[in-house]
Amino acid sequence: MPHLFDLATRAILAGTCLLAFATTLTAQTKVEQATRDKILLIGNGTEPQNLDPQTVKGVTENKIITAIMEGLIAYHPTDQALPEPGLAEKWAPNADSSEWTFTIRENAQWSNGDPVKASDFVFSYQRMLSPDFAADYADQLYIMVGAEDYKKGTLTDFSQVGVKALDDRTLRITLVGPTPYFLSILTHYSWFPVHPPTILKFGKIDDRVSLWTRPENYVGTGPFKLKEWKVNQVISVERNPKYWDAAKVLLNGIEFYPIEDQNTEERAFRAGQLHQTNEVPLDKIPGYRRDNPRLIRLDPYLGTYFYRFNVTVPALKDVRIRQALNLTIDRESIVENITRGGQTPATGFTPPGLGNYQTPDLISYDPDKARQLLAQAGFPDGKNFPKLEVLINTSESHKVIAEAIQQMWKEELGIEVSIRNEEWKVYLDSQTNLKYQISRSGWIGDYMDPITFLSLWTTGNGNNNTGWSNPEFDALIAQAQREGEAAKRFDLLQKAETIFLNDPPVGLIYWYTRIYLQSPHVKNWKPLLLDNHNYKYIDLQE
Repeated sequence: MPHLFDLATRAILAGTCLLAFATTLTAQTKVEQATRDKILLIGNGTEPQNLDPQTVKGVTENKIITAIMEGLIAYHPTDQALPEPGLAEKWAPNADSSEWTFTIRENAQWSNGDPVKASDFVFSYQRMLSPDFAADYADQLYIMVGAEDYKKGTLTDFSQVGVKALDDRTLRITLVGPTPYFLSILTHYSWFPVHPPTILKFGKIDDRVSLWTRPENYVGTGPFKLKEWKVNQVISVERNPKYWDAAKVLLNGIEFYPIEDQNTEERAFRAGQLHQTNEVPLDKIPGYRRDNPRLIRLDPYLGTYFYRFNVTVPALKDVRIRQALNLTIDRESIVENITRGGQTPATGFTPPGLGNYQTPDLISYDPDKARQLLAQAGFPDGKNFPKLEVLINTSESHKVIAEAIQQMWKEELGIEVSIRNEEWKVYLDSQTNLKYQISRSGWIGDYMDPITFLSLWTTGNGNNNTGWSNPEFDALIAQAQREGEAAKRFDLLQKAETIFLNDPPVGLIYWYTRIYLQSPHVKNWKPLLLDNHNYKYIDLQE
């Protein structure tokens, strides 16, 4: 017969095991709890530069801004070539589509309860185009009559610019000519309104202030409103009860985490800390594709991965050198052996997927020709060639790609290249102010038209950031912006891109795919070419 002490010990042990088992049953990950609470947890790459839709220019910022701001046209949930009604309930063009009239919803409100008025858009576009405001995306508005002249100071009366508030709910926009992509471009945050009283509370119309973007001050128009901003930790948004379509919003909130290190982000996903990552470490992609295909997404993505060349640097002024650098990038090897995510070697700047536009196929891998060009430029076998530096923003994948290209240029051309890493905000500043020689870059389409990839290379464009300028190229882009017939427009754009590729201020690498990890809890997240999702349609289910 067991001793009484043994019985007591067994009883205690049994109770401990039951308690441990019960704890195991009730323990849940952060993702599981957030799913029940309808809070989407997203890895967002880096700390955003800002949340002012008229001063930022990155994908990181776009993902947050489009949760708390909305424009006349919203993102369509399944097809980004289609317009989705936003703050405008309806719109109508004139006979040649050079003038558009928008009707603002009667129940459209700012998050503080103020009604959204047509005059808010007039104020916002004047702010965007103010000569002293220095908006990088000001050129997006140049399709309006008088916009470019006002920005450049040759027109001083904003009432002559093609945007008018006919009454509180009627907005008329007059364009320089028929613009087939006009409704698509309106989904871009450069066309979003900002709240005039809030802007003026913290400065003048053309002040680049950031106080108004703090959570306690932010006034937006989107399905969510800014709740909390812990720098380098998390940005939280919560449901906006004043949003005109609040009844359709399925989530209660979203948390955006600025995790620059891809391995850290992937571990957070595996530990149940994130519903979705921003990227996937390059060495983990094959394993997920093989062993956990339901967790990895490889979606079509309208974007180009490339290197900017600062053409004001003496060694890069010579087009032959820039051509030689392009001809010694083995793009096939990079996408097959390094990125391994279905990317396509870029043979032109504009990626495929934009209707009938055919990108000129002019960039190839030809080391022999590259060596000839380098010798013609005065550097046979790379002798006496000055050492160059590649600037990258913090990312293991950017580093691996840079190291591969560094080796290609050394082996094929005999030139030395170093690599410099900078945090996102510092990197953007260096690139904007041409404080670099070669810079890792990417461009994701802002809307569904090839001109979104080509117009940024016009002289003085806020996103050019290379010092490159070509009057013939500028003229072709300007002509295309005024041409309403699709075939003629595409012909003008192809001619412009041919000029660009023959005198390249960039080193082309590949056309993107969108690669990320996503929990099965996330619903209604459709693959979209621009990867711009209307958050009010996204849901979480256990």
